[in-house]
Amino acid sequence: ALLAALSEPQQQRLVQAADTIERLLGGAREPPSLLLRPHRPGDIGWIIQRHGALYAREYGWNAEFEALVAGIGAAFLRRHDPARERCWIAEKDGVNVGSVLLVGKSKTVAQLRLLLVEPEARGFGIGRRLVGECVRFAREAGYRRVMLWTNSVLRAARRLYQEAGFRLVEEYPHHSFGHDLVGEIWALSLGR
Repeated sequence: ALLAALSEPQQQRLVQAADTIERLLGGAREPPSLLLRPHRPGDIGWIIQRHGALYAREYGWNAEFEALVAGIGAAFLRRHDPARERCWIAEKDGVNVGSVLLVGKSKTVAQLRLLLVEPEARGFGIGRRLVGECVRFAREAGYRRVMLWTNSVLRAARRLYQEAGFRLVEEYPHHSFGHDLVGEIWALSLGR
């Protein structure tokens, strides 16, 4: 009854706080009960907000990054082809803790976009599951290749991509989001 008085964002913060308390007091980190589900109304807005907030906090990126994510999210909602494109939301105990999109670049090439795992949910293999789901779906949808764009500072994500079989195919310096960065294009051949 007490939780019913809280909004969904307040409930999410409460669950995150409880997880933090357990972790700080030395509680065992058990794998979370995890659900990967398709997006629902409001989820793309959540993806935009979390990317903006987390990347500002963790990397000092400015609002230019949030604007980029908003554009990607809006384009996905406008042109979404459910037979060839997907958004997955990772939920732990009913709370959003991660996301990823797979969108069509061409008839044969898909693009993995907007991978995110909340800090308190990292280390449980959630990112690996999200990337794996993208690759599985891309194969089923008939794509021959999956590509993605990232930046060299995103080391944990780069490790996930490499573990999934992606190969770095291009690097280039750029100034974006208030920082000098090294952009990277990664690709995975699906062997078709």
